[in-house]
Amino acid sequence: MQRAAARVLRGARTPPVRTPPVRTPPVRTPPVRARSASAGSAPRGLVYERHGEPPSVVQLKDLEVPNLGDSDVHVKMLAAPINPADINVIQGTYAILSPLPAVGGNEGVGEVLEVGGRVSALKPGDWVIPADTGLGTWRTRGVFPEEKLLKVPSDIPVLCAATLSVNPCTALRMLTDFETLAPGDSVIQNAANSGVGQAVIQIARASGVKTINVVRDRPDLPQLVERLMALGADHVVTEEMLRKPEMKEIFKSTPKPRLALNCVGGKSTTEMLRHLQPKGTMVTYGGMVKQPVMVPVSAFIFRDVRLRGFWMTQWRKDHAQDQESVAGMMDTLCQLIQRGQLTAPASTEVPLQDYRAALEASMKPFVSSKQILLF
Repeated sequence: MQRAAARVLRGARTPPVRTPPVRTPPVRTPPVRARSASAGSAPRGLVYERHGEPPSVVQLKDLEVPNLGDSDVHVKMLAAPINPADINVIQGTYAILSPLPAVGGNEGVGEVLEVGGRVSALKPGDWVIPADTGLGTWRTRGVFPEEKLLKVPSDIPVLCAATLSVNPCTALRMLTDFETLAPGDSVIQNAANSGVGQAVIQIARASGVKTINVVRDRPDLPQLVERLMALGADHVVTEEMLRKPEMKEIFKSTPKPRLALNCVGGKSTTEMLRHLQPKGTMVTYGGMVKQPVMVPVSAFIFRDVRLRGFWMTQWRKDHAQDQESVAGMMDTLCQLIQRGQLTAPASTEVPLQDYRAALEASMKPFVSSKQILLF
C-alpha cells in the first residue's frame, strides 16, 4: 500500500459516543450486601453511586456478596477491560443503565471458585465470561447466577478471554449477518483501530476477505498503519484520503466493498459510502462524532444501497433462547484464537489500584490501546 495516507489533513478529535439514556428494567447483578459464607477477605470492586465523569464518581470499595445459592457460581475475576460503553454507562448516557449503586464493567474473564448444588455445566477451575451486559465485572470476586455466565476454554490467553464477549462478537456478527462474503470480497470500515476494527481485520483475513481500513490522521499515524497491516489489513487510509485519486489505485487490486462498517458517522460515513458497490450494505454500530449519517439521494436511487444498524446487546436479547447460535459464535471465535488468527486488541494492563489512571486514559482522544484491569 502506498504510504500516501500520511499526507492528508488531520482528522477531528472524537468525543465518546453519547446516546440518550433509556431506562430499562434492572439487570440482576449481585447486591452489595450479605457477606458470602465462603469468602475470605472482603472482595473489592469499582463502585459508582451516581452518574458523572468516571474518574470523579468511581471509587474502589470493599464489597459484600450474596451467600452462594443452589444455582449460583462464585467467581474470582482475572481481568476486565474498560470499553467506551462502560464509560457511557457511568456517565449516564448509554441506552442501558444499571440501578445505583453499581459495580462498573460489562466484560471480563474469571475463574470459578465454587458452584451451587444445582450447577451442572460449571466446576471449580473453569473460566467464564459474562453472558450479557450489566454483570459488574470490575471486582475481584462475585457470586453470579449460572445463566449469567458462559464457559470459555482456559487455554486461551487471558487478555483474549477478557475481551471476547463484546468486540469480537460484534465483528463476527456484522461480517456474517448482513452480506454473504466470499474469499476475495472486500469490506471497508472506519474506526479501524478500535477494538471492533482490529477484530474485523483479523476475522476477515482468516476468511480470505480483504479489508480497507479508515482511520483519522494523528501524530503516530505511521506506527498505527504498521500495526494494522501486521494484523492483516490490506489497506489503511485516512478519512481525507477517501476522496483522493489514490483510492483508484486500491480498487485496481481490490474489488469495491459489498459491506461497509460505520462507527463514526458524519462526513466519514458519507465518504466511505461512495466506494460501496451497488446493492451493498452499510452497517452502523456507533456514532463517535455525534453527527448524523448523511446519504446522497443518488446512492439510494442509482445504487440501491442498504443502511442497517447493529447493537450486540440487542442481538443477545433476540437470541436469548437460541443457545446453539450463541455457542456456535463463541466456538468460532475461540477456535480463531487457538489457531493464532485472532488476538487481543492492543492493550495496556493496569493493576486494579491504578483504576483512575486507566479511566482517564480510556477517555483521551486518539486512543489506540485498550485499558485492561488486572485483579
